Amino acid sequence: MIISVYIGCYRLWHLLFSSLSCSVRLNVIVVVGGNVTAICLFASPIPTFIDIVKRRSVEDYSGIPYVCTLLNCLLWVVYGLPVVEYQLLVVTINVAGCAIEIVYLALYLVYARGYSRTKVIKVLVPVVLGFVLVTLLALLLIPHDHQKRKLVIGTLCAIFAVGMYISPLTVMGMVIRTRSVEYMPFLLSLFNFINGLVWFGYAFLGKQTDIFIAIPNGLGALSGVCQLALYAFYRNATPIRPGDKGDIVKSVNRLNANSVFLELEKTGSLGPKHQGREDH
Repeated sequence: MIISVYIGCYRLWHLLFSSLSCSVRLNVIVVVGGNVTAICLFASPIPTFIDIVKRRSVEDYSGIPYVCTLLNCLLWVVYGLPVVEYQLLVVTINVAGCAIEIVYLALYLVYARGYSRTKVIKVLVPVVLGFVLVTLLALLLIPHDHQKRKLVIGTLCAIFAVGMYISPLTVMGMVIRTRSVEYMPFLLSLFNFINGLVWFGYAFLGKQTDIFIAIPNGLGALSGVCQLALYAFYRNATPIRPGDKGDIVKSVNRLNANSVFLELEKTGSLGPKHQGREDH
């Protein structure tokens, strides 16, 4: 049974691709691969949100990358519509991305408290309103010129795609400070790199290079390399917790106090070193 299914799939694959030229085959493979890696990228935070739901708290996880990704997907949906330049696969993958990011943000806001929730809301509301306003202005002020629409919407797509890819830089700073990769999920970094690399290649397969896809995804692949390198460097490091420095200071002060009491017990007076401290 399994062998029959395998043979049937092989014949279907051969039938679909035998009539296509090499360049078209490569294009199809890259597009399908790009959609698969994009879905993997969107799905990679699932373990993070399972952890958030179990703990009933977002702790130190940042919600800003999910806002950036939502805006990025919204803009790419518009970019792939016939009003700009019809690209079905660009539309479908980014509609799926919008739905997934909305679920993530809803969960984040449910389990966030205080400043974390307020920070995300303060970014999310202007982002959504700005997207609606800019899209309407681009469509109304440039009614029939698709090239100008592509330039305006494509530029915005590129800018916010770069924002989506570099938004983990804040988390990378935390990794360096705490020497812990707890809040930088490996799968997110991995698929960030693969997705950027695949879509960077896709940008060069058409009749004309699409710089609006090439630039942000090239930078995304580079960002992914940096995240993976950081993950490899710190994954076995001893973490520094927020209270560690304070605990060290307290321990040092406690030792100093003990040494003072011991000296008083032995000699009945303070030595020159401790007298200097007492004067201060």
